[in-house]
Amino acid sequence: MKLNTLLFLLMLIFVPLAGELNIHPFDNTFRLSFGTPVFFFFLLSIRQIPPALSGVLVGIAVVAFRISLNHYLHPGSSFEALVTLHGPTFFYYMVYGLLFQVLNINAEPYRALRVGLLSVGIEVAASVAELSVRRSIDGDFWDIMKISKVAFMAMIRSFFVLGFYNMIRLNQSVQHEEAQRQQTERILLLVSDLYEESVQLGKTLSHAEQITRESYGLYRELQQDESLKDREHYAKQALRISGQVHEIKKDSQRIFAGLSKLIDSESDVHYMTSQELGELIVRTNSKYAQSLGKSIRFTLNFDPLLPKLHVYTVLTLINNLTSNSVEAMKDSGRIDVSIHFLPGQEDIISFSVTDNGPGIPQRKREMIFTPGYTTKYDEGGQPSTGMGLFYVREVAESLDGTLELLQNEDEHTDRSQTTFRVILPLRKLTEKGR
Repeated sequence: MKLNTLLFLLMLIFVPLAGELNIHPFDNTFRLSFGTPVFFFFLLSIRQIPPALSGVLVGIAVVAFRISLNHYLHPGSSFEALVTLHGPTFFYYMVYGLLFQVLNINAEPYRALRVGLLSVGIEVAASVAELSVRRSIDGDFWDIMKISKVAFMAMIRSFFVLGFYNMIRLNQSVQHEEAQRQQTERILLLVSDLYEESVQLGKTLSHAEQITRESYGLYRELQQDESLKDREHYAKQALRISGQVHEIKKDSQRIFAGLSKLIDSESDVHYMTSQELGELIVRTNSKYAQSLGKSIRFTLNFDPLLPKLHVYTVLTLINNLTSNSVEAMKDSGRIDVSIHFLPGQEDIISFSVTDNGPGIPQRKREMIFTPGYTTKYDEGGQPSTGMGLFYVREVAESLDGTLELLQNEDEHTDRSQTTFRVILPLRKLTEKGR
């Protein structure tokens, strides 16, 4: 509402000023000015103030401004003569605003051709209203030739304003679409992180259930073992452990249910094409590389024949690997992301992330998959969790897939071509029935 009020006040200022840029097409007091295009533009932009009210107030403002200006420039003119000279202009803006509102020019959906044609008709009608008032005052005659000239000028002015207005709308639409895309990306990455945690939590639930069963089984065995001293004491301990683990499991189940509900509610996008997913991964990691002050060139290769893939699973796997490659680079390099069918097997999908960074020494190639192993430290010297590659392999294996490390050494440089490749059954990533 504040924006509409500001635009309204600006309209009351700029329309009278623009009206002083004018021509007199009929060699009389009737003028065609830039006030009309400016008024038309403001009416298109102001949504919450009735156009009829705008027409009345702008008409008053224009007449008052012209009388004041004329009185200042020609002090000898009487007030009555100035009102007679400029007063008919009020009817022009009043009729223009009234018809703009009656014809609902600002109706949605916005159609430029409809708005353009109606605005020409409105301007002609408003001009006829002003000419009629002037004719009743000074008896000046108007005919079809004059109206044709007014209509021609109205068409030029209306479509000029529409072209400018549509450029602004298009620019706003592009900016809005870009903001929406960025917002969607943020949500997808956030939900992907939540999905990653939910997968891990699901695994914890499974372990908790198993521990509960085993603890209760131990309790039953201890109760039946008459040879054990203080068996009742140990049995109660085992039962208490079983109950405590069961409580942990129930709390975890509630958290898991909440995460699942949050994942579903935060995004309706659960499946995307390989191109969309690949471009999302490249964009986010390009920004990540820039934030680290690294110059990394990304390339994306994908198979357009692939069906839509589950967003969060793919992001959990491939985004993790790509960000690892970004962090492994020293200052610059290249990262290639590839999403394809495994050659000769259309029921198997292959994801690969290849970089030309420093590589991984032979002695460390098995250790990198060990939980807690890391070579990355923050600015405070704190190590990272070291769970990234271990977790990616865990997820891949839970989906009946594999995570492979391939590396080619370059004897002439300190760089290596390192590839992490995830191979999965396609059915694990696609919608049922696809």
